Amino acid sequence: MNRRSILRTTAALALGTLVAVTTTGPAAAAPLVGGAAAASTRGALATAVGHSHPQVLSVGGAGVYRIGASLAALTAAGRIDWTAPGCDGVVHTGVTGSWAGVLLLAFRDGRLVEVGTATAPPQSPAGAQVGMSFAELEAIYGARGSLIHNDAGDAEAYLVRVGSRVELFTGHPIRPGVGYFQVGPANFVERNFRQGAAC
Repeated sequence: MNRRSILRTTAALALGTLVAVTTTGPAAAAPLVGGAAAASTRGALATAVGHSHPQVLSVGGAGVYRIGASLAALTAAGRIDWTAPGCDGVVHTGVTGSWAGVLLLAFRDGRLVEVGTATAPPQSPAGAQVGMSFAELEAIYGARGSLIHNDAGDAEAYLVRVGSRVELFTGHPIRPGVGYFQVGPANFVERNFRQGAAC
């Protein structure tokens, strides 16, 4: 399967999951304000996407997909589904198990540098997730986050710094608000957003 087919398939799966989440009713669609959802809301979201994995994606990663993890080790353990080589030593991958169809990974020189999702859940430790507006993120993070623009001035995102790592919430291609949530080192995740891919 070529990279374009992989990306189309991944996008279709992600959008299909988003539709399921946003159409499950008021309880599942209610914005998460103040940092955490009620247990019943988390349960409804987990049921909507059919996954029983942990609900949190942090700057450390998610589950076994920890920032800095080895691509070779994760592949040997059966945790990587497909790979799409990029440039400058970057490889994009899908995952297996309960995170399949939920997480997309990027490895640079064989080490995990980005974990991203276009679905909800997972959510950040503060309760932010795909589908929220940038105003809702501001209500959650306050002074810890900020709305930023890329260097070309044609895209905006919400950025939260945690040491040398970031949570980055980028826009959705067809509606207002967050369409993708990614975490990793600022020198990879934030730089790629601001400057674009290196090649």
